[in-house]
Amino acid sequence: MNAFSEEVTLEGHIIDSWTLPRAFDTIMDMGGSFDVLEMQVGRAKDEMSFARLKVHAHSEKKLEEILLELQSFGAVLASRDDVAYAPAPANGVLPEHFYSSTHLPTQVRLNGRWIDVKDTEMDLVIVVSPAYSEARMVPSAAVVQGELVVVGHDGIRILPPQRSREREVFSFMGSNVSSEHPKRLVIEEIARQMREIRSRGGKILIVAGPAIVHSGAGPQLAKLIRDGYVQVLFGGNAIATHDVESVLLGTSLGVALKDGRAVPGGHRNHMAAINTIRAAGSLREAVASGVLREGVMYECIKNNVNLVLAGSVRDDGPMPDVITDTAQAQIRMRSALVGVELVLMIATMLHSIATGNMLKASVKVVAVDINPAVVTKLADRGTFQALGLVTDAELFVRELASAIEAAEKQESVELLEAEKL
Repeated sequence: MNAFSEEVTLEGHIIDSWTLPRAFDTIMDMGGSFDVLEMQVGRAKDEMSFARLKVHAHSEKKLEEILLELQSFGAVLASRDDVAYAPAPANGVLPEHFYSSTHLPTQVRLNGRWIDVKDTEMDLVIVVSPAYSEARMVPSAAVVQGELVVVGHDGIRILPPQRSREREVFSFMGSNVSSEHPKRLVIEEIARQMREIRSRGGKILIVAGPAIVHSGAGPQLAKLIRDGYVQVLFGGNAIATHDVESVLLGTSLGVALKDGRAVPGGHRNHMAAINTIRAAGSLREAVASGVLREGVMYECIKNNVNLVLAGSVRDDGPMPDVITDTAQAQIRMRSALVGVELVLMIATMLHSIATGNMLKASVKVVAVDINPAVVTKLADRGTFQALGLVTDAELFVRELASAIEAAEKQESVELLEAEKL
């Protein structure tokens, strides 16, 4: 017998976005039941729908689990209570029953009114300042003793993104990962959005794996950076090392990029590249002194791209620019994400997953990898703003650069024709 119950409400485009059916399924899949107490269906494109449900469960613990899951769909408790909070018992230690955030826009009720929670990110906690009616999300390790941390699920409202009614690539592709997607059409749409973002001074982030260099797409990525289509670049020691190796020695992993042949003794080339940069002092100093004259790292430095290279235990060297303290790398990455509108994650699983966990749901994400399992993990972020492409890194980067170039040429032709008129 489901003796415990609570009323929740859902509002928005909850029918055409499949939010309401998914909420029903979640309740039943988790062992609960529900009654629909009220339903109002929007009859026009700009009209919202509304539903009030009574959720039942066999125990208080199970009911709480269901309610927490329903919050990710935007469900709000019908009670009008303020958010609950408790002081952190020590630095980096959370009170019992702390609330773990999602990457969706979130509000909390403080002093009887709803306020936006700043710095949205998944798997953080919410710290509130009732005297100032402020709330923000912070990593658990950054919580200071005595700060007021949100606990439970009362007074919390999540605003899930609604599926666009316009037929655009991030809506109709969604998180459906397949190697059979019409890649050219998708890449042309990505190119169009990149051009729009650049034109209004927005930010595009590329999370770059070394396969971009190994496959010979380094020059195309460098051109995208040079032409202003990249404002932030995340990577590791490998992308920097093999980019420098390709520029200085013409190889990547000891394989000649011109003809694909293994170079005798080429296995040491990446070490020679690291040594050259370490001798120069840093990538920036290598550019300044003329040691490094082209390539992805060169263009990042020359074009003031916010470059964050995070290290791992398997790194050789590493390059002097690589951040070996993972906590500091996380702080740098989180800071660089401010204002980013579009993220291209290309052939780097670990850095992409780390980045994905820091992104707001409103940021559009394109995940590209030859491994479908990697793409699925990156694209399935509980948002209509992510899509995945199962393809080779070189093919994607080359086609993207080609699509942007074609669009720019077409724009130039149209401008010339307009001037003649």
